[in-house]
Amino acid sequence: MMHDLSPEQAEARAEFRAMVDREIAPVADEHCRDQRTPPELIRRLAELGYLGLALPKELGGGGRDMVTFGLLAGEIGRGCSSLRSLLTVHTMVAQAILRWGTRAQKEAWIPRFAAGSAIGAFALSEPSVGSDAKSIETQAAAAGGDVVLNGQKKWITYGQIADVFLVFAQGEGGPAAFLVERDRPGVRTEPILGLLGLRASMTASVHLEDCRVPAESLVGRNGLGVSHVAAAALDSGRYSVAWGCVGILEACLEACVAYTSRRKQFGVPLKEHQLVRRMVTDMVTDLRAARLLCMQAGRLRDARDPGAIEAATIAKYFASTAASRAAADAVQLHGANGCSGDYPVQRYLGDAKITEIIEGSSQIQQLTIAEYGYQEYGATRGRA
Repeated sequence: MMHDLSPEQAEARAEFRAMVDREIAPVADEHCRDQRTPPELIRRLAELGYLGLALPKELGGGGRDMVTFGLLAGEIGRGCSSLRSLLTVHTMVAQAILRWGTRAQKEAWIPRFAAGSAIGAFALSEPSVGSDAKSIETQAAAAGGDVVLNGQKKWITYGQIADVFLVFAQGEGGPAAFLVERDRPGVRTEPILGLLGLRASMTASVHLEDCRVPAESLVGRNGLGVSHVAAAALDSGRYSVAWGCVGILEACLEACVAYTSRRKQFGVPLKEHQLVRRMVTDMVTDLRAARLLCMQAGRLRDARDPGAIEAATIAKYFASTAASRAAADAVQLHGANGCSGDYPVQRYLGDAKITEIIEGSSQIQQLTIAEYGYQEYGATRGRA
């Protein structure tokens, strides 16, 4: 239960929850097997205003607060983590444009993002570059009034269908970010199939071969692509992923409570065994803790508090690792059934593991959080 929501937030959560139970959760396993998200489901999210929920009203968005956006990510994550990842990357690109884009870029793209008539994808990772984002190898060369891009991006969520990519490349002044439409000459995408999790997220490699874009496609300034533009987008992504992990935790708990209540071993329901109750206890506790961390991160974002970035990092780290633990226990509690495609816990396990990698791996989060700790507690307690 969540007793600390405003009436408007509680009403929105109830709406999101009903929609997920009705239209997303029942088909999530099928979409996972098919490794695709049907376009009609994406259109449905757009019709409901979910793809632009937190974007500014003056640009066609819903103008809702970040706690409400988090509740949406959590509920969609409870039903289908792949679809939650669409909400995540689409919003990441939008937030990067809102924070660092020109007025023309905002007016051109944000209304389309809000309406769902254009889908954005975040193109940072490469075959040889992941966490060390500043070392991207894709090149951006000036050519008159244009920029020519050459390189390859990999693991691009919804890259198979995105209408525009936020592409990061090395320019003369360092890393830079560019908006690149799918239909530009020199852009080619290649599906990536057989993923461990998020199998319906239509992940792709994006190949850029002498792709010419106007200089006005630059988001922010040369040299600030990773340190500013990508950082803003990844901060948004961590917040969304953290809430999505709250959804996975809740889905695992719901599945395990139902299964252990009806499944019998040694003449009694599984729930009567002490070690089973220990696993369920951990799920309940982790769910409550993860939700509180996400609520704090959302409220700090709404207050424009500088601590919001740290809060989102901590929430993402805790929620993703907790979701992985819960999903592993959920499979264990389901036994052989948990290893089959007949139960969704198998999907939860693969999805949860990927949340520990995307938008900053758990190890990168540990380095960052430790630095926060040294800065805060070193300053207050002095040096040994």
